[in-house]
Parts: sequence; structure tokens; C-alpha cells
Amino acid sequence: MYNFIVNPNAKGGQGEKLWRRLEKRLAYLGIEYEAFLTTKAGDASVFAANLTKKCREPRIIVIVGGDGIVNEVVDGLCFGGPVTLGYIPTGSGNDLARSLRLPLSPLRCLKKIINPKYYKLLDYGVISYGEQLNHRRFMVSAGIGLDAAVCQDILKSKTKRLLSKVHLEKLSYALVGIKRLLFTWPVKGYLILDGIQRVEFNHIYFVSAHIHPYEGGGFRFAPSADPCDGKLTVCVVHNGKKRKILPVLAGAFFGRLNKRHGIRNYTCHEVEIHVDRPLAVHADGEDCLCQKDIHIRCIPQKVRMTM
Repeated sequence: MYNFIVNPNAKGGQGEKLWRRLEKRLAYLGIEYEAFLTTKAGDASVFAANLTKKCREPRIIVIVGGDGIVNEVVDGLCFGGPVTLGYIPTGSGNDLARSLRLPLSPLRCLKKIINPKYYKLLDYGVISYGEQLNHRRFMVSAGIGLDAAVCQDILKSKTKRLLSKVHLEKLSYALVGIKRLLFTWPVKGYLILDGIQRVEFNHIYFVSAHIHPYEGGGFRFAPSADPCDGKLTVCVVHNGKKRKILPVLAGAFFGRLNKRHGIRNYTCHEVEIHVDRPLAVHADGEDCLCQKDIHIRCIPQKVRMTM
């Protein structure tokens, strides 16, 4: 039995059409399945929790949508019993699919899930934040500052919806990013890596912690990130001159990010991040409000996924 958790509103509303195509293929193949369609934020977490809570039997959950619904499913999972995830990317960013090199065709992804060549054990991250110490899992990346502010804007953006219809999703992130950069000023802050190493910065634009190399619809800020090594790759974008941030963003956008003044990468199991004024925070592009202090750690090889 396959359990599908579907976001019909993915990719500017095209998710429903893509799901109908998948349903026809499932019927043609005679595959037994149950589908759960989301209608609002948080539904996928509830579906995932209900499917796995107190369940000791093997579960196969197939996620149909973008990075946001993957985040919700992973955040809602109970790992008490054997759970296998399949993923059919139909979103606008698809950073997880890009990292895992999944096929662009939903039907080809479905074929790989039904007849998997192998399984992969992937890491996930946990971000802790707020006075009440909220915890949220993430699959791709979490961060604070400019990248999170862009994510918050994208969630409300009408431009993204329009560009998604003509397959220019990556451009929407770039346009919103440039706009945000014009009105963003750096902050002072520091990182504590693995509870030992303290690193201070005077002009932070953002800090992102990665399980996978990409975020923001294809920006490759962490080229060396390995989703199976049990470690975070932490990226700090900083500079006293705003104009010098543009080459860093352009390099990440075009996949040619070189080591240059303005970006630093660290590898660790966990990181504490403090900034001197509240900044936007995100987990897989999902809004975690504004914070001054966050803690991020990596949970190694816990998510079993069909490949």
C-alpha cells in the first residue's frame, strides 16, 4: 500500500493537474494506494503523523509537491516504525530533487518509486528557536538573515506564481533576492561550532546551515554538502560593502561559487547562531518568524528514501 501526500497547489496551482496524471498511471498499473490532499499549511504534517504514530508496520509515504510539503512531512513523521519515503517533485524550487538528481518527469519518478533500484539513508536537520524553544525539522537547509527574508517574501509573492507557470521559478528567487538586498543592512554576530569553536563577524547578511547543497530554488551555497555524512555545512555570507555581496549571490545562482572574500563555509554537527538584532529565520523556506538566537543540529541517516 502506497500512501500519497499531495499538494495540489504546488507550482502555481499546477500540482492538481500533475496529480491527476499520476492517478491515471496508478490506475493503469493497478497499484493500491491512498491519497491525502492538503488544503492548507500544516495538513501534510498531520497526515504524516497520523500515518506513522504508534505504527510498527512498514509504511511507504510518497510526497507529491515541493520542498515545503517535504518539510511538513518530515517534521510530522514518527520514526517508531519502518518508514520509507518516495518523492515526486512538482514544486517551484525543488532543491531536494536537484540535490538527489531526481527525474524532471513525475511519471519517471513514480516508476522509480514503484521499482526502486536502491534505498538511501539521508540526514535531516533540527532547528530550535524562540523563547518557548520551538523545534522544527528540515531536509534541505535552515538559515537566518537575508535568505530567510527572501523565503518569507516568496511565500507571499504573486510574481513567483506567475513565473512558475512559464517555468521561470528560479528567476523569481533572484528578483526578490535583489530587491531584499537593497533594503538589507548587515548585523554583528557569532557562531559556536560543535560547542567549541567561536567565530565572530561584524557584517553578516545571512547564515545558512545545509544538509543539501542548494536552497532558494537552485542557489548552490554549500557545494560540498553531503546529505549522508551526518554533518552540516554552514555558510556565512558577510562583507562590509554591500556591492561585494552581489558576486557571491551571482556565483551561487549560476553554480560557479568560488572561494572569495564575503563567504565562509564550515563543517560541523551542530551550530549556535547569535545576531545582535532579530532577523528572519526559515527552515526549508518555511517561515520561523524573526529571531536573534537559533540552534541547528544534524540527525544522521534517519530518513530512508527510494532512489
